Amino acid sequence: MRITRLLGAALLTFGLAAAAVAPAAADSTPSPGASEDAAGPTRAGTSFRTATEFEQGQTATARASVGDYLYWSFPADAGQRPTVRAAVKLPETHAAETWRVDVYDGLRRRQACQYGAQTRTAPADASSVELACVLRTVRAWSEPWADDPLPGTYYVRLTAVNLSASDLGQSVDVEVRADSKDMGGAAAVDGSLAEPLVPGIALRAEADGEGNEEKSPSAVLAALEPEDGWTSGWWSDRWVWTAVGGALASLAGVAGYRLTRGSGRPSRVPPGA
Repeated sequence: MRITRLLGAALLTFGLAAAAVAPAAADSTPSPGASEDAAGPTRAGTSFRTATEFEQGQTATARASVGDYLYWSFPADAGQRPTVRAAVKLPETHAAETWRVDVYDGLRRRQACQYGAQTRTAPADASSVELACVLRTVRAWSEPWADDPLPGTYYVRLTAVNLSASDLGQSVDVEVRADSKDMGGAAAVDGSLAEPLVPGIALRAEADGEGNEEKSPSAVLAALEPEDGWTSGWWSDRWVWTAVGGALASLAGVAGYRLTRGSGRPSRVPPGA
């Protein structure tokens, strides 16, 4: 009976922990119906410094000319795996065109795509072309020499390459969108950045009239941040599963002890006792 009660308590603990983690995981995934209606900006920048900001879940649109470099930026936090999609509506008459989408982090390091059609060639009779880039999971911390994605601003660059002279300057309509999947505790690491990689977020020390140094923010080039702020990986469901594992190990130890200790009395009584 005692063993049954211990196993029941262990199962109850596991069920409560799973119920606590499941809503958090469900809330971290954006609703497709709600995100599709989010209106985004209607223009694009022409460089990193003039990149147009948009939130994840929004669709940014712009009208541009073939041959232009188009830039947008969006925030991504630790534990997210961003997916960037771009669609280009081509002119009625055009030659074969190759379009490419690239993603850079806040240090302007180009980030590799895990998978997705990052480059596509549209034949002469195509009316549109669609591109996609699934990035690696954003880490809360990394070695300085590594090229891992880190929390902060991410830049999207869309352009056409290998163009014919007749296509240069033609008008096109483009759409860009970024969404993320929350990878949970599987992507958690022990460490965090002092500040996210957002251009202009660093503080500079300035001396006042009395010689004391005061920190004042410099010009912020990217003002957007995640809806719940920058977490930098301080919390993940790995904490919950670690606690559950410890509780189950303790219960298993108690159950094993009760099974192996026996009745506690000697099987024989020595003569003359």
